Amino acid sequence: MHAMVLEEVGKPLVLTELPRLQPQPGQVQVKILACGVCRTDLHVVDGELPNPKLPLVPGHEVVGQIESVGSPDISLQNGQMVGIPWLAWTCGACEYCRAGLENLCEQARFHGYTVDGGYAEYMVADARYCFPLPDIYANPEGAPLLCAGLIGFRALRFAEGSRRLGLYGFGAAAHLLIQVARYQGMEVYAFTRPGDSEAQNLAIKLGAVWVGGSDILPPQPLDAAILFAPVGALIPVALRAVKKGGMVISAGIHMSDIPAFPYSLLWEERQVRSIANLTRKDAEDYFPLARRVPVQSHITTYPLAKANVALADLRRGAIHGAAALVMGAWQERET
Repeated sequence: MHAMVLEEVGKPLVLTELPRLQPQPGQVQVKILACGVCRTDLHVVDGELPNPKLPLVPGHEVVGQIESVGSPDISLQNGQMVGIPWLAWTCGACEYCRAGLENLCEQARFHGYTVDGGYAEYMVADARYCFPLPDIYANPEGAPLLCAGLIGFRALRFAEGSRRLGLYGFGAAAHLLIQVARYQGMEVYAFTRPGDSEAQNLAIKLGAVWVGGSDILPPQPLDAAILFAPVGALIPVALRAVKKGGMVISAGIHMSDIPAFPYSLLWEERQVRSIANLTRKDAEDYFPLARRVPVQSHITTYPLAKANVALADLRRGAIHGAAALVMGAWQERET
């Protein structure tokens, strides 16, 4: 099979021919149709997340079709369409797993970071961490929902009950989350890089009641703000934008350092919290809701061999919505 491989942190991926792995007991082999290109992939490739497996096949927003199963006790079947997210394995025994917080598992493994992921034509994965996909998402447009959609949904749960919601950084996650928030009756205020008219136009198209640069305050105090931009300096900015008792939620896996800020911004029972990874229950709850909305992704597609181009476009802010690598298997289906 062909795969794009990270051989050295900070260097471009290399198109490589690798042996196709066979599934072990409890695993499935998946023919990959598409894999989303996530900002977390950038953090891995650029060395902002420590100690990745090397060499590594990145990617954790996988849409694919099961080719074979490794043991008869697996409920998934050959030919079934599945999604494969960031979370690849948890121990099930640590205090976090026992408390229903497997996203914080001490020994967790992650696709495209500590185990190989989806920038390839095939992959193997633990069947327990693969999700049957509704037909509406069994395509490249469904790929961003496997991380951008799920992490936004997990963040939104902590903003439950908000009427005015701010989204800082209007990219893959925010353009999916705004659809759920609007469905739930929230007013959404979208913050972009100053002057990013394309992102602002997309936010308006998707129902934002106000758009503006992240350097200005909204016209109304927010009940909550969710940060997708990996910019620590936005934490005090967002605190200024939320009302008394409001919450600022950081939904990224990596963020630049947060600068010192006066206590007065946090006072009056404002809160700052982070979101880490996701759980299988998040996916089980999210996809039925996404189908009801229905959540639709706006994607730019690239062939597998152009993964470095996709990452470069994402790095320089040239992608509005989300990006996905599309494999030959999908192109064959379409023809």
